Amino acid sequence: MSLVTEVVVPRYGIAWYPWAVQYFFLIALSYSSLWVAAPGIILGRQRWLATSRLALLACVSTTLVAPVALLADLHQPLRFWHFYAHPTPWSWMSLGSFLLPLHLVATVLLAWLAWRPALKARAQADDGWFSRIAGWIAWGDWQVSRRVMILAGLAALATSVGMMVYTGAEVAIVKGRPLWHTAWLPFMFVATGIIGVCGLILLLNRVSGIRSADTNRQMLAILVGACVAAGFIALTWFLDGANAVYGSVAAALDSIDQSAAWRSTAVEGGIAGVLLAVLAFMARRGPARRKLFGWALGLLALHVAWMFRWVVLMNVQTVARNSAGFHDYHVAFGSYGLTGIIGIFGLWLTALLVIELFVPWRDASLDPERDAPADTSAAPAPSASVSPATQGVRHG
Repeated sequence: MSLVTEVVVPRYGIAWYPWAVQYFFLIALSYSSLWVAAPGIILGRQRWLATSRLALLACVSTTLVAPVALLADLHQPLRFWHFYAHPTPWSWMSLGSFLLPLHLVATVLLAWLAWRPALKARAQADDGWFSRIAGWIAWGDWQVSRRVMILAGLAALATSVGMMVYTGAEVAIVKGRPLWHTAWLPFMFVATGIIGVCGLILLLNRVSGIRSADTNRQMLAILVGACVAAGFIALTWFLDGANAVYGSVAAALDSIDQSAAWRSTAVEGGIAGVLLAVLAFMARRGPARRKLFGWALGLLALHVAWMFRWVVLMNVQTVARNSAGFHDYHVAFGSYGLTGIIGIFGLWLTALLVIELFVPWRDASLDPERDAPADTSAAPAPSASVSPATQGVRHG
């Protein structure tokens, strides 16, 4: 007589919705773009001027929108104040609730200091409401020293490192998910974040009309390096699980070993990553290729960065923790699905357009004291002047 034991367990819904993917994607673009902006805006490297201006635009716009996606993912957004009323310093999520506002304030402050000389110059022009609004944003005619701007930049960089550590550790400490509970995941978040920001800057360089050849060259060089780093991490991650009998990586590979969907996902991700690295390397070989493939590589890089976070945060949740097999997940059309994804993208685009409308970001300052507005009575004729937005930029 055989005995059959039937185990019945409840089916738990996913805890993190696509809002989380949007948040982790935008915040990775935020801290990565700040790092790209640092050589020109903070260190004053003239050759990085055009790239740093584009990176600062990307940093501010993504930093403003990322907290909205995070609040939406809390399920009860109006209770966010509980993080501050009941802090738990041993929780990475609680620490992140304090780090995120600091990062937002530090980033906006740095951008304001960099944009302020151009805002003051627009305030002195006879441009109606735009000049008046620029004067309000500039907040007076007082000068800011270069030292203050460097200190603000260092503070922003410190908060960006904190955001990098917190977003990686917040997921990697979850022991209930072997696919998350690994030290390789935070490094992969960083590598794919840099890939994404390189793609975003390549796109902004084209659609903004700047089209700096220096920017294309610099971003492609960083993109190739980030692809190599991501490939090395992914390969080491896989070998760690394939050669180990115990451990979270081995358990993770064992949990998806029989899944055809996960195998196809791994193949698709590998092909996309290899294709991106090869095309980026080829595009670096000549200016004509950089002009031809720059925007396409930008879209592909953003796709790789976003899809990695989708697989990690959404597909992983379909692996059953209390029973065998997998749970089906289909992207709904409502605010917790497709509409939410499109809405966050639309909000980011709105932030970008508002900055484009009211802030002369193309004239972002390297030195606030040097870029103070000059006496207009002694200004040269317009035909002999050079716009600050084009200094140090070679088009191609």
